[in-house]
Amino acid sequence: MEPALRPVLRGRRVTLRPVTGADAPRLAQILATPEVARWWPAMDIDRVRRDLIEADDAVAFAVQAGEQVVGLVQYGEETDPDYRYAGIDIFLHPGWQGRGLGADAVRTLARHLFENLGHHRIVIDPAAANERAIRSYERIGFQRVGVMRRYERGTDGTWHDGMLLDLLPEDLLPEE
Repeated sequence: MEPALRPVLRGRRVTLRPVTGADAPRLAQILATPEVARWWPAMDIDRVRRDLIEADDAVAFAVQAGEQVVGLVQYGEETDPDYRYAGIDIFLHPGWQGRGLGADAVRTLARHLFENLGHHRIVIDPAAANERAIRSYERIGFQRVGVMRRYERGTDGTWHDGMLLDLLPEDLLPEE
């Protein structure tokens, strides 16, 4: 869906608006912080533009706190009607983590995916070692499905486990 046609989604603490090319420098800056780069490696400004802003297989939103872009949340869809679901990814600037903004962004996007786009299930797949993110997703209502062994290659060249979590509409917990 073209950015101009995407809705602006409002949570309790954040606003999710369609990402634009003008967001690329700020997003690249966030992705370059060591705390974020650990989980989102090798994301220079060209890759931000190509893989996050211009990607055909995902819909991205800038996460705003007030007027400041503090991160990005995106979703991709499995459109086969017999398997239809969405997958979410998110990152936030480390200075804005630990304030409930990520949970609000994921909850807001999940509500949109369930209520407006008709999905019956949402998945998220953080690194199994990213315990902070996993706890945040569980506070929203995501349930652990299991460990995906050797799921992604790390910057050290070795394979690392991922944690698959999913969320059904009845699992989505209200705002804290």
